[in-house]
Formats: sequence, structure tokens, C-alpha cells
Amino acid sequence: MTARFTSVFYLAAMLSVVFSGSAFAQEPQEQSTIRVIREIKHDASATLAELDRMTPAQPHRFSPRLLKILPTAPADNVPEYPEPDAALQQIALPPVAANLGLNIDGLGQGQYGFLLEYSPPDTNGAVGATQYVQWVNAEFAVFDKATGALLAGPTQGNALWHGFGGGCETNNDGDPIVQYDKMADRWILTQFSISTLPYLQCVAVSTSSDATGTYNRYAFSFGNVDYSDYPKLGVWPDAYYMSFNVFLNGSHFAGANACAFDRNAMLAGNPAQIICFQQPSTVASLLPSDMDGTIAPAAGEPAFFMNFSKNTIQLWTFHVDFTTPTNSTFTGPTVLPVAPFTARCLHSCVKQPGTTQLLDAIGDRPMYRLAYRQFPSGVESLVFNHSISTGVRWYEVRSPNGTPTVFQQGTFGPDSNTRWMGSIAMDQSGDMALGYSVSSSSVYPSIYFTGRVAADTPGSMEGEQLIMSGSGSQTGGQNRWGDYSAMTVDPADDCTFWYTQEYIPSTGSFNWNTRISNFIFPNCGNGSGATAVLSASKLTFAKTPIGQTTDLTVTLTNTGNANLNISNVATTGDYAVQSNTCGALILAGNNCAITVGFTPTTKGARNGILQLTDNAANNPQKVTLTGTGVSIALSPTALNFGPEPVGQSTAPKTVTISNVSTASVNLTGFTIGSTPADYTISANTCGSSLPAETSCSLNVSFNPTRKGTRSGKLNVTNSGGSTATATLTGTGQ
Repeated sequence: MTARFTSVFYLAAMLSVVFSGSAFAQEPQEQSTIRVIREIKHDASATLAELDRMTPAQPHRFSPRLLKILPTAPADNVPEYPEPDAALQQIALPPVAANLGLNIDGLGQGQYGFLLEYSPPDTNGAVGATQYVQWVNAEFAVFDKATGALLAGPTQGNALWHGFGGGCETNNDGDPIVQYDKMADRWILTQFSISTLPYLQCVAVSTSSDATGTYNRYAFSFGNVDYSDYPKLGVWPDAYYMSFNVFLNGSHFAGANACAFDRNAMLAGNPAQIICFQQPSTVASLLPSDMDGTIAPAAGEPAFFMNFSKNTIQLWTFHVDFTTPTNSTFTGPTVLPVAPFTARCLHSCVKQPGTTQLLDAIGDRPMYRLAYRQFPSGVESLVFNHSISTGVRWYEVRSPNGTPTVFQQGTFGPDSNTRWMGSIAMDQSGDMALGYSVSSSSVYPSIYFTGRVAADTPGSMEGEQLIMSGSGSQTGGQNRWGDYSAMTVDPADDCTFWYTQEYIPSTGSFNWNTRISNFIFPNCGNGSGATAVLSASKLTFAKTPIGQTTDLTVTLTNTGNANLNISNVATTGDYAVQSNTCGALILAGNNCAITVGFTPTTKGARNGILQLTDNAANNPQKVTLTGTGVSIALSPTALNFGPEPVGQSTAPKTVTISNVSTASVNLTGFTIGSTPADYTISANTCGSSLPAETSCSLNVSFNPTRKGTRSGKLNVTNSGGSTATATLTGTGQ
């Protein structure tokens, strides 16, 4: 425990209350300047696989390309004596109660054939009904959310607009965002086009919940002057809301721009428009509200935009009317006082081991997302975070459409390591999860998360948990470290958090990797009384030929008194889920079945795990899986001879040797074990090589050398070192 935790929590809690009061006495002002931007084109695409196939390989003309961050204000380094942080958490809580589930590499150097073009990656992703989509500037990929298997990609960002024409097709400029519209079960993928004029925002909305399917594609022009940087996207019932930092001719900051895209039109593939309110240069880096959960805001409720200023956070409301654009309003800010803080620097202030190279913290702006949730009680909450000198500052704002209040706030900084580039969200039970990067002169840039349950002390987070430990520092003059990361909530159970962030596997430049992980708080939802009981803790599969599949089934029963919410069913090794009757919800007292298939890829023992992630107290549940892969099989596997007089020989019996693998097998030996003098091999048609899915044969005769039972073994070996065996039994008399 560091000295930072030696004082009591009471003072911080009281100060949190002091700084969680009502807004400053300031009348929100309506921004009356409206700009209506109509699409320059829209169409319907082919499937993602077709788009990817038709898109020519792009020369890496920008490789390696270091992307700058455009400042929205003069550089502001952290003062030598920063302002005291009254919201800094002063107690150490036990390790975060969430259970880490899937934890796989995302796109990065050498991963899935991905070749780096850009630095930083601007890591972001979202979880849908059955898939997870990650986008890291130049390319994106689609993963199976149950197993982590790569389903599609890596795909060049602009491949989505192949055949569309213009900058959306020709430029792959990044600054991407991927989102999942939970209300419509659709994907939204967007990036800007800035290499050529006009400046464009390219938006693709899927036509189904399958990210590998077809898309409605759009291009919106901001003209030849308004370079719209750092786009951020939020999903709301009446629109897709986006914010931009506008730079005139790409250099002079003109202020944030708050825009609403016609969601209903884009879902239908109809002509669409956007309505924008340009803010003055004193307003920067707005975040639009992004709906989580299943309870939508009230009909006609405006979307929310937030940012922060000195010792305050600020809230705007956006009501859009696409029929009569002049009826649209953008009102604010409502200014909410918070505990004083010193923002972390924009450029070069994060230390790394073994190098003087410092990383950017971009502490001048709030971190994506502004996550919105409404609870059954009617309570509405917004959560977001930003980086400050003492750690990651986070907030929960309630009643944003009534009398906005900072319900709770805290700074998570349990030691002197730097924590930054966070993303926060909340599940259906009010549990929060916060993911972020950690680095210092003794800690390589790594990925961690923390969180809290609703019953924890307000303003506090539980002890952090490692997701991925970095193994190197970023060098080569590169100070850029991402612009954002992404914490999203699984729509299937509204409990499982998914987080993606970057790390460095070894010291170097342009060699970042990314990680995709998920986790769940055990008592999320109605599961405090749910109990998951499996019919077996281990499944042992019969010897199985390489490339063929053997199935076994395990039963899952909810023996508790509440619903069991299943968020993830995954396997490792040479195992796959063949069928799953469980779904996302098992009522108390009910059961379901999961059939696992074993398909060995090589000979010998092949081990794996079946893991279920849910809201039961014993989450996650695991079943160990064992099996053996074989490449040749003998038939029959047992030969019986005699009785036969000593010194005489029986008629031969035939043994068939089958290559049950999908490749040619080299046969290296045919031997008799145990009492070899009693058995003779003859008429061997096999030779030294046996093609895939073919057979050969040999004969075995019995010639007892003495009375009684004479046992033996026919052994056929192959170049892989494995042996197929048939037992031999005869009686001499």
C-alpha cells in the first residue's frame, strides 16, 4: 500500500458531495446557427467478402505514417505543483470482482496478416449480437464473440466503399469509429476522408446484424475548408449523433461541431442529411451520448453532449427535427462544478522504461464514450472519463434531461504510475468498468481495468486487474499513443463488458499490438440467485482421426432461484461448439445442452477447455477437454488364432491399414511385439507411403512355439512417431 492510501476516505467522500451539487447559476443558451448538409451520394454495397475481394491491394505510400494530434488550445504542460485532487480515491479496495473471460490479440503487427501503416492505432471496437468488430485506423476485422475466431479481415477501411467513388473509396484516412445500434441490430462503421478535397465523412450502416453482410453507404461533405477532425459517434433513437473538432484549412481551430445524422433514413437506405451546430473556438472535443441497455430515452428526449473545462464539466442538449430543420435546437452549456483537478498534458508526458521517449496523454479532451443508461426506476445516468495529473478522473451525471447533478466522481490513481487513455461504461445493475493504459519508468505500457459495483462507496473503484502486460517501450521518436480506446456492453446480456486497447510487445517503433477482452460482474442482472451446474467437469473424447470430428455433450442446469444470463460460450484448442441450446437466458430450474466437437489437427494428445461466462456465483464455469488425434487406423484391432499345434502355422488373417487423415502418411515400420516368434507378417501391400483416405493390407499368421496362450501386438508406425496397434491372441497345443 502506498502513502497515497494512508488517509481515510471520509474527506474525499465529503468533498465529492460538495463538488456534486447543482449547476452553476447559468442559463443555458440556445445555439441558433443551423447548417444542413445533404449527402453527396448513397448506395447499397455488396457483401463485405465481395468488397474485400474486389479491393486492390494498396501500396503503403504512407508507411510508416505517424499521425499527429491537432491541439484545440495552446499546449499546456502539467505544472510542477499540480492542484490538489479532492476526488482522488484514498482507500484501497479488494481486487475488482469482475471475471475476465475472452482475452485475445486484436489487430497489430504480425497478427492475422495485418501490416502496420499508421501510428497510433486509434483502437476502437464494439460488440454486437454474435460478433465483435475492431477497427484500428487503416484496417478492421470481424471476430466471433463466443470463440474469438477471426471471421473476416483484416479489411482495409476504405474497402467498405469499393465502387462508391470519390474520396471515400480512394482514401483510407482512418480516425474510425465502429458502433452497434442495439435498437436496430445494425452496425455503423465510419471514417473520414481528408487526403483530397472536399473533406468527407464516410458512413456505412449494415443491413443486418451480420457485420460481414451488405451496407447502406453514405458520403457527407464538409466542403474544402472545414477539416472535421476527431469524430466521435453516439447512437440515439432519433439520430446518430457525432461531434468533430473543426480546423479551418486543417490548421486554425474553429471550435467543436455537433451533428445529427438521419438514422431512420440510413437504416432504410434512403437519402439522408445531417444537421450541425458549429460551436465557437472556446468549445472543443464534445462527446455525444451513446445509449446502452434496453430502456430507450423517452420519445423526443434530446441527445446529450458533454466535455470539461477548468474544474467543471459541461452539458448540452441536442433536439433534432429532420422534417423541419429550423426546429432543431442545441442548448447549453449547463456547467457542473466538480472537484478541482489539473489536466494531464497533451503531448509527451508519459514515461516508459529504458528510454527518454515520452508518450502523449492528450489530456485536453474527454475520452470516448459518453455512455448513457436508463434504469427501470427511471433514473438516467451518463458516465465518462478523462486523464488528469493524478490518474483517471471519472464521473456519473444523473438527471441530464431534468436537473443535471454529479451523482458521483472519483480519480483512480492508486500509485505513481501514469493511467490514461480510459474508457468507461455501466451495466444493467449499475456496475461500472473502466479500462485504460498504465506506464511509468519501471512499467512498460500495459492494459488494465478496474470497476465498481453499485454497492461500493460512491466515488471509489475496486483494485485493478491486468488484461495484457506490455513487454517493451515505444521508441523511434514516436510520442503518439492512441487517441481513444473503447469499453462497450454486450447487447445479448447487458452485463458483459468488452474492452480494446493497444500495447507494445517489444521495444521498437510502429510495432504496436492490440488486445480484445471481456469480463462480467458475477451478480449482474437477476443472477444473484442463479446457480450454474454442469453435468461433467471433464470430457474425454475417443481417439479421433486427424481432420475428423467426434462429439460429446454436457448439460448445464440452473438450479438456483433466478435467471441465469449466459454471455459467452467458448472453447480452446482443437475443440469447437457444435450445437448450443442454451441461448442467452436460462430460467431457474431449466437446463440446456452444449455439444462440443473434437477435430484434431495433429497426432497425439490434444487438450482444451470449454468455458461458460455468466452471472452465476461460480462464474466462469470450465470443463477440461482431452482427446487424442490419430492418422492411421487398423481393422480389425484384435485377431484371435488357434488353438494350433506347436510348430504348425494357421492360415493368415488380413489386417487393413487405413490413412484416416487428410494428408499422405509415411509408414515406417511393421513389427510384432510381446512374443514376436509366434507371429509372422506376410503379404504386405502397404509400401512406405499411404495417400490420404486410402488403405492397404498385410497378413498375420500364428505359429505357436509352445503350449498355452501366446499374446502379441501388431505395431504399425508412421513418420510422425505415432503407432497404431492390433492385439494378437493365440493358443498353442
